[in-house]
Amino acid sequence: MDSALKIELGRRYRFAASHRLHSPHLSEDENYRVFGKCNNPHGHGHNYVLEVSFSGAIDPVTGMIANLSDLDAFVQRQVLEEFDHRSLNEDVAAFRGKVPTTENLCMEIFRRLKTFPNARLERIRIEETGKNSFEYAGGHAEEDSK
Repeated sequence: MDSALKIELGRRYRFAASHRLHSPHLSEDENYRVFGKCNNPHGHGHNYVLEVSFSGAIDPVTGMIANLSDLDAFVQRQVLEEFDHRSLNEDVAAFRGKVPTTENLCMEIFRRLKTFPNARLERIRIEETGKNSFEYAGGHAEEDSK
């Protein structure tokens, strides 16, 4: 097999979660100016689409980078069980004291998934709405190492 060959495995997952975009470092007026209706004190929800991309050597016996059942179980444990039908502000410890923007959500999910033992996490992409999507490929050393 050609050692320069690079194949990526992409997989898509869905979860629903709510959040309130609000920074304790800003006044109420500044929070409203910066976050607008997303600063609603009661929060608001999204039906997120999470796309993950992994790369790795193709196993000569199975012909796969990673077993999809193993990947699905890992994503279920690391992300979906923690985030699906939750308030990111109130139910996810990583967002206590951090604004749960989708940018921050990308970095947190990347951190959780980079430990998948059977392949290398290349990037994640989260679609928040039909108009907004965010992609993260690591590289922010202090966030990736936490």
